[in-house]
Amino acid sequence: MERIEVINAKALEKVDYDRYLLSVAVAKRVEELSKGAKTLIEVKGNMQPTEIAIREIAEGLIEVKEDE
Repeated sequence: MERIEVINAKALEKVDYDRYLLSVAVAKRVEELSKGAKTLIEVKGNMQPTEIAIREIAEGLIEVKEDE
């Protein structure tokens, strides 16, 4: 399993290093997961919804777009 720092760096790269956009996207995905949405990655151990969301974004499974 990759270190969280590496995963965070990959996730930031996916949103052109916009920390605000990443935090909004993670919060939205965490809300979806808490309402019962299926995960797009294999959950290993006791992963928190925040970690799942960041990993999904880092792996490119969720496309993050800026609202216009």
